[in-house]
Amino acid sequence: MQRLKGIGVSPGVVSGRAVILIQRAQVLRYQITSARLGRELARLEEARTRSRQQLRDIRGRVARRRGPEMASLFDAQLLMLDDPMLVPRAAEIVRQQRVNADWAVQQIFEEFGAVFDEVADPYLRERKGDVADLVGRLTMNLRKGVSTPRDLLRELDEASVLIADELTPSLAAQVDWTKVRGFATDAGSRTYHTAILARSLEVPAVVGLHDASRRITPGQLVVIDGAASEVILEPTDEVLGRVARYADDHQPSIAADHQRRPATTADGVRIKLDANIEFPDDLAAARYAGAEGIGLYRSEFLLTSVGGDVANEDQQYQIYRGMLEGMAPGAVTVRTFDVDEDQLASQSAEPLGGGWAADQERGSRQGLRGLRLSLTRPELFQVQLRALLRAARHGQLRIMFPFVSGVEQLREARRMVAEAAADLARRGEIVPRVPVGVMIEIPAAAYTADLLAREVDFFTIGTNDLIQYCLAVDRADERVSRLYEPLHPAILRIIVMVRRAAARQRIPVSLCGEMASDPALLTLLVGLGLTEFSMTPGAIAVAKQVLAELRSDEMRAVARRILRLPTVDEIERELLAALGRPSLASAWGPRGESEP
Repeated sequence: MQRLKGIGVSPGVVSGRAVILIQRAQVLRYQITSARLGRELARLEEARTRSRQQLRDIRGRVARRRGPEMASLFDAQLLMLDDPMLVPRAAEIVRQQRVNADWAVQQIFEEFGAVFDEVADPYLRERKGDVADLVGRLTMNLRKGVSTPRDLLRELDEASVLIADELTPSLAAQVDWTKVRGFATDAGSRTYHTAILARSLEVPAVVGLHDASRRITPGQLVVIDGAASEVILEPTDEVLGRVARYADDHQPSIAADHQRRPATTADGVRIKLDANIEFPDDLAAARYAGAEGIGLYRSEFLLTSVGGDVANEDQQYQIYRGMLEGMAPGAVTVRTFDVDEDQLASQSAEPLGGGWAADQERGSRQGLRGLRLSLTRPELFQVQLRALLRAARHGQLRIMFPFVSGVEQLREARRMVAEAAADLARRGEIVPRVPVGVMIEIPAAAYTADLLAREVDFFTIGTNDLIQYCLAVDRADERVSRLYEPLHPAILRIIVMVRRAAARQRIPVSLCGEMASDPALLTLLVGLGLTEFSMTPGAIAVAKQVLAELRSDEMRAVARRILRLPTVDEIERELLAALGRPSLASAWGPRGESEP
């Protein structure tokens, strides 16, 4: 038996088999049973088959469009797929270690990476990128149909405990806590958001363990004792007996009726919670979670669903129609393609064909992206607009333009919407009026929000990009990623500025991004006057529970105080203190002061 000491942030004691989550690598490691071995190996082989076909298709399209020399770039990846040191070696790891295929593939990449890092030849060192490209494709194909931590964890065979390098509140809010009994993390700094969430869920938790995710193996029996601030490895029968007496059948306390009830604060303020989705198949999860609508459909992921054929209007129309009908009577907000020039150029190749980069991995890409790029590709933009307008007859559609930096771009885009409507009218099709909005994610848009608000029907604040562009921080760059601060005074003031601009023009404003999925930040955002949010479906149930215990008038008082504070640390301490008090009203004095 071994004890690891950390910081207990949520009391209680539970036991379970360890599941290892390495968030930085976005990979989950868990033990599989002998009965599932064949199924896991089949997943791996199916991923290889799917990857091979994708690469062949890509090679053929590139050969037709750009010639055989460009197409030959994919020959190396095709050869790697059949190399015995890749997929066969991963299969061997699955058999020997009884771990999931995703982790085995990640292990192979680390082995390859170490070899390439030691090579002196610069050209050969650069080939590590080809390996990373291929591993990313294999991983994506292994995760077919998996888009959230809830999806990853639903395959677990028994109740488990989660051991992670770090666990953000937005990620923790998505975990299926009916299967995960408690958690422990290596990270020990800035844990108050996750700590608050853990206590709200009544999930035992210990943080600040430094290297638990490396020392604990998947499937190892572990006890998490939040009260004693420790994690016990291979506990004795005596310890397990204590766990059984205390909380052997401990379950999280999220009430099922939260999924069906609309979100409301304790003082009766109605909060609208929509879902962010990437694939049409995510619609069922959004409805099950209790989303009132789709606040953000990232349509660029549609390109994988239509085989990379962005010029196929009918296929796009069918997908949009299905989503609108499936979400009715709720509204569906479709963001037009948010890709950059490189991604669009290779839309039949890597990024959109099989290795789509997540937002955080492409966050630093600026320049010709989003609406700017769409305006330079009018024929493709018109295809998407016509498909959207045709689908609008089947539900409540809203069209949102990404990466807008000025009124000029917006007016040109609206002109193209009018052209698309005119084209459809000439075909004899009826085109309903569709609300058009913009995503506020560039400081230029935020600071001209009063001007943009006169031209649109709604705003959505996209916090992920807004934070990094405002603070000049690339979240993928570990050297500066710590400076990515949602609670930076500049960010909070920008949010208030945009909300006020929308209010003056009487247009709705919602907020999406990781800030909305963080329960602690959500309470502050309500205090800042926001009442519409869009978040990952798995976070909605927790958000409803947190909001039901919150008085908006008290949080407005907290927000006023926070807006006067100069540093992130002071803001964090103030928010933590406020959320830890049983009565915010007594702490912040008389109500009725002006809004933030």
